[in-house]
Amino acid sequence: MNVDKLSSVICRVFFVASFLLLALAVLDRLFNWFGYTILAGSYSPGRMLQFAGTFLIFVIALLLREVREEIRRGRA
Repeated sequence: MNVDKLSSVICRVFFVASFLLLALAVLDRLFNWFGYTILAGSYSPGRMLQFAGTFLIFVIALLLREVREEIRRGRA
């Protein structure tokens, strides 16, 4: 597997993981209003949003790397 395909797979996995963490954080906050929790207090919804943001930063970095490589290929 070459680097482009690997970065594409990692980008997709991190993107899906970040949205799953976002949904989990929203659901946990919603359940907290009713006195329940999903993760039993192991992570707060804010912490899950931080993880989701970190994953999205990696996705942005990988996409910018792909754009840079495409620009270099176009000019060469």
